[in-house]
Amino acid sequence: MWAVSTVTMLVLAGLLPDFQLQSADGDSATRIAITAALGAGAFGLLSAIFWPLLVRLLLLVPALVLGLLVFFLNGSLLIVALRLVPSGDSEAAPETAVIVAAVMSAVASATGAALAVRDDDAYRRRLYRLADRRRRALPPGPSSPGTVFVQLDGVGHDVLVDAVGKDLMPTVARWLGNGTGAGPGGAARPTHRLTPWRTDWSSQTGASQLGILHGSNHDVPAFRWYEKAGREVMVCNRPTSAAELQRRAIERTGDGGLLGADGASRGNLFGGGADEQALVLSIAARRRGRENRSRAGYFAYFSDPANAVRTALSFIAEVGREIGQSTLARVRQVRPRVSRGGLYPFVRAFATVVERDVVVAAVMGDMLAGRTAVYADLVAYDEVAHHSGPVGRDAEKVLERLDRALALIEKVAEHAPRPYRIVVLSDHGQSPGETFRARYGLGLGDLVRAGCGLPVPRKAQRTHSGAEARAAVRAALRIPVEEGGERHRPSRRSSEPIVLASGNLGLISFPDVPHRMTREEIDARHPALLTTLANHPGVGFLLVRSQEHGGIVLGAYGAEIPLDRLDDEPGPLEAFGPGAADAVRRTHSFPNAADIMVNSAYDPADGEVLAFEEQIGSHGGLGGAQGRPFLLSPVVFSAPVDDGDVLVGAEHVHRVLRRWLRESDGPQVPLTRHQDQRAA
Repeated sequence: MWAVSTVTMLVLAGLLPDFQLQSADGDSATRIAITAALGAGAFGLLSAIFWPLLVRLLLLVPALVLGLLVFFLNGSLLIVALRLVPSGDSEAAPETAVIVAAVMSAVASATGAALAVRDDDAYRRRLYRLADRRRRALPPGPSSPGTVFVQLDGVGHDVLVDAVGKDLMPTVARWLGNGTGAGPGGAARPTHRLTPWRTDWSSQTGASQLGILHGSNHDVPAFRWYEKAGREVMVCNRPTSAAELQRRAIERTGDGGLLGADGASRGNLFGGGADEQALVLSIAARRRGRENRSRAGYFAYFSDPANAVRTALSFIAEVGREIGQSTLARVRQVRPRVSRGGLYPFVRAFATVVERDVVVAAVMGDMLAGRTAVYADLVAYDEVAHHSGPVGRDAEKVLERLDRALALIEKVAEHAPRPYRIVVLSDHGQSPGETFRARYGLGLGDLVRAGCGLPVPRKAQRTHSGAEARAAVRAALRIPVEEGGERHRPSRRSSEPIVLASGNLGLISFPDVPHRMTREEIDARHPALLTTLANHPGVGFLLVRSQEHGGIVLGAYGAEIPLDRLDDEPGPLEAFGPGAADAVRRTHSFPNAADIMVNSAYDPADGEVLAFEEQIGSHGGLGGAQGRPFLLSPVVFSAPVDDGDVLVGAEHVHRVLRRWLRESDGPQVPLTRHQDQRAA
């Protein structure tokens, strides 16, 4: 690295007029080379000594601001290094020093293959050095296998299968036995099995990840909902809401979570009971304290200036890529399409570059430290699919990069102090389709107001996207996660309905009524509302409470089916496939189910839904690929379910993952007797 830095410094001195390695009178080539070598050595030494200290001092600075300060601090260290060179003839203007330091770090990073996958020899040598240093510093690791759970946010089962078939994900293909290998006849021997599973009605990260990590997603009816008891809008990606949901789940199960035994949680909405948490939203609400572990993961990553330089360059490239792709989509008049301007290119770059790099680096550190269980969420695909669609070249490029991240984690496992088993899973899929507003010219809120006889604004307010990456950006910048269209504590005196959207699932609540209204009460107050909604072509079905039947599903043409008759008479639920009736009945039992639950129409022929948010790839309700995620597990684990059975619900996935942790014969995750019987 020192030799590479020396050569880089010599090249830059020849290219940049404000960067000199010789005196005004000129020096010999040998003296210039010695000056460059000493300068590079001093710069490397100063970086090794002072950089981690500087970054730790700046840990209280918002994470993205820290990423920008990296360049200026790096340049300052270079200026100091040049001042320490004995010749005293080298100098650089401050702005030039920033450029030189950045280029030197980038070249050193690329040459050393810090996060590269293709240069196997250099990469393996670097990993061996990292692992060897950790082995000397730490006691010997246990011989039992550890487990790494990698969540590919929003990647549906069928999308994964299609990507493997197109050779977009060669690592996953090899694990499934679709690549080249050493099996009979040259065929690869599968190391993993692929299992689809079915989400709950609320097919979104908040409900799924809470159930997977904490074993309960009871009373999470959607991504956002109104709670009448506390007069509060809950939003899964708001730190205060995430912390409260985690508290409720722990209280309900009596257990800390999946990662309670020597676990680490990285990039998730919830902690899962892990001792080590970084970039976890449920702890991001802790704004004051000695250390905010939500941002501690950024310190671990940015403590190496080469990481910051590489990520910054990739970030800029991704912003340019998104601007080019969205411009091309507008020129070609691609349909469906949503707005991708404003700050979105930067949000996308954060999700696909910064979040990915920091989380993968944190997982690498956990594995080299020998942790027993690690759960990490990569949100890149979900963010891009919301705005570009679940299929297409934009999404495919993200899948290729996610596969390289899996290959990287697999290589790290070879150098860890204990063996590791890698489980890959998703929390939901994504269903394509244009937005409700784009097709009908009005949003769900406008339709509700019209059904209530209220005036409809001439210019309707757009519904904000619920993508996880936006909350991660806000948490990194210390911006409260509030969305303009949502009233955090609506007035109970207001008789106007609160309309919230979670993908293609809508929730309508009347804040002035303290209980969940019945169909009869709604009809008495707004006689046309339920009929207007149920007969709209963009609405699939409604769920409301009934004084006579307990709960009923309403559909077009007067369809009205009590919940206990749905199995024999599915009515409007028939198009949504098996499991829809059970999912609706479960949500009906939630104390915080909305007065009116609205699921958009679904076309089984093309798998399309109509999002009530501004998304052309959506999830949150019933209909299509959004409710069919996957579980990719090593074959050494027992099968998730018996042949012919279906893995249903995030809580069921949690029990399967707990069982696998017990099978690894490591530190045990405590189970109650009832939980242990259900997991058997």
